Amino acid sequence: MKHTHPLPGDIGLTQISGVCGTLIRFGQWINGDGFADYEHAFLVLPDNRLLEAEPGGARIMPLTTYADADVLYVCPEDLTERQRTAICLAATRHVGVPYSFLDYLAIATHRFHLPVPGLRRYVASTRHMICSQLVDQCYLDAGVHLFADGRWPGYVTPMALYRLLAP
Repeated sequence: MKHTHPLPGDIGLTQISGVCGTLIRFGQWINGDGFADYEHAFLVLPDNRLLEAEPGGARIMPLTTYADADVLYVCPEDLTERQRTAICLAATRHVGVPYSFLDYLAIATHRFHLPVPGLRRYVASTRHMICSQLVDQCYLDAGVHLFADGRWPGYVTPMALYRLLAP
């Protein structure tokens, strides 16, 4: 479901420019998402704040960080206030979690069915996450499973969130 005014627990999807955005677009292309329009996902928190994964580690920032950006806000249609609260509470436990560009490579390795020992455990690890994994993990920690398609835990890109929640 799409929102025009973000609520706590919503997911923000946006573009990233520059080298970092290009690398993410390439990573999503390798993972079958094409050169998609959304390279970044973040979680809306109460008090006009957000949680996002960044190369320096997951951080809480003001929602106004993206005031001039084209952001699409989405969430599951049946998300309750209680779930929103639990998702936001879960988010606070992930501040500082390191970012991992290698997760894009690990997700691609799985997509191409390359037999790499420990790959599933690596992708599912919460010790390092890309932005979409961080958002998905906050939902999982609150007992809300976004994907019911049998995918590995952590096997999620910003475009996977878009395809699931913004049709």
